[in-house]
Amino acid sequence: MSTQPDIVASANAFAPAGARQRYVQCANSAGLHRMAYTEWGDPDNPRVLVCVHGLTRSGRDFDRVAAALADVYRVVCPDVAGRGLSDWLPDASRYVVPQYIADMVTLIARLDVETVDWFGTSMGGLIGMSLAGLPGTPVRKLLINDVGPHLEPEALGRIGGYVGQPARFATLEEGIDQAALLAASFGPLTLDEWREINAPLLRQREDGAWEFRYDPAIATPFRASSPEANAAGEAMLWHLFEAITCPVLVVRGALSDLLSRGTLAQMVARGRDVSSIEIAGVGHAPAFLDPAQIALARRFFVGDDDAS
Repeated sequence: MSTQPDIVASANAFAPAGARQRYVQCANSAGLHRMAYTEWGDPDNPRVLVCVHGLTRSGRDFDRVAAALADVYRVVCPDVAGRGLSDWLPDASRYVVPQYIADMVTLIARLDVETVDWFGTSMGGLIGMSLAGLPGTPVRKLLINDVGPHLEPEALGRIGGYVGQPARFATLEEGIDQAALLAASFGPLTLDEWREINAPLLRQREDGAWEFRYDPAIATPFRASSPEANAAGEAMLWHLFEAITCPVLVVRGALSDLLSRGTLAQMVARGRDVSSIEIAGVGHAPAFLDPAQIALARRFFVGDDDAS
């Protein structure tokens, strides 16, 4: 099993108030790894919302969403393998959606529920879209935050320019500021909000420096992709998306460079039960810290027509 390097800061240094920190054992091609998740609300509630983050982020991005919906849901926010408090994979080639789907199926089995609702941002949306399109899927409702089957090449180039690059920071605040710079398109967040979502992304090394918590090797499959592989992947994603039968809400940041308006229009046209909304003044991807954005999610998942 591949674990994260030893660190000075406790694994629970930034644990959210009101949540439970848990782990589930998952399988990979070389053995087993632990996937961390935070859990909010009644642990016996059969109504579950799974919230899955973007490429270099963590489940802690959803603290406010989870707190706001924990009155209705048992909210589960995993750290995808190689991120947050989860183990790093021994084989970097396994940092791909099929492995993540397998891990999420294991997580859902641990939760002992038949169905889940899904909130996926960027990579988390791709995982949710892929899982929701499979026969026998447990996904009952799906919110896709600023991603689609077609990803704009310019945005992929931008992301590829920083993911996995070595970075060391003298202080926690320096690391938080760098993470904010990389995620500036999330929207006009306050300094406190940037600290809230970015501090969990960082850890202190034994030498006193700070670094990002995710495994740099997550960039390996990202950088190894070819135009042919990208085209095949997009075709598969469209196939899975068109197979989704549950209600889908696609949220787009109006300034997004990853999800174009053209792709969004295709998703609405080609999907079976797809609605969409744009959030003004935000790029990739809306952070869902703003009360209005959280209210949007609540209306979709817990609307008056779905109070049962």
